[in-house]
Amino acid sequence: MFKILWILAAVTNIWATDYNAIIEDPTIYTPCENGPPGSVFIHDAFNMDNMKLDLEEDGIHVSGNATVKWNFDPTDRILSRFSVMQFNRGSWEPTVYNVNNPDFCATMFDKDQYTYKYWWKYVRNREEIQEKCIKIKDTVLEFDPFIMVLQLNNIRGVDLRGRYKAVVSYEAFDKNNVRRPTSLCFEIKSELEKIKT
Repeated sequence: MFKILWILAAVTNIWATDYNAIIEDPTIYTPCENGPPGSVFIHDAFNMDNMKLDLEEDGIHVSGNATVKWNFDPTDRILSRFSVMQFNRGSWEPTVYNVNNPDFCATMFDKDQYTYKYWWKYVRNREEIQEKCIKIKDTVLEFDPFIMVLQLNNIRGVDLRGRYKAVVSYEAFDKNNVRRPTSLCFEIKSELEKIKT
């Protein structure tokens, strides 16, 4: 029995594939083509004049800080969405890779969240951000310098080929669960390349 389980685990690991994401736009972020109603671009929600994002061969080199420009009530709930779409025959089509987080502020520092692993764990002023999240105008997000590695690891299933985009959005809801008219939406477009082993 244990031999069969070991063989199945070994075969599953053999079928897993790693990919590099080659970002298309050197500015990294692009406006959403079909964002939620009232959505603004990332530079409308955050002042990023003091944030440095350099696209290098080994990943995105990030340093500095960003300041929140929009202003919501401290009791508002932020819904975050992350969806991956594939360019196929002239149009963008949805894939099975989607993450919806109904209460982003409550989980932004949860170590099991993808956004934490790739972004939020590098926030230097964590206590302040846990209190204010990304809701309060003039809140400064201070980051320790880091390299965001653009790699997808242990992907199982069908080979991923061609152009993909990640669509990221944040929407605010008041204490009565009514959606605020302003939301944030941006895209990151890339070509996926299988890592040869």
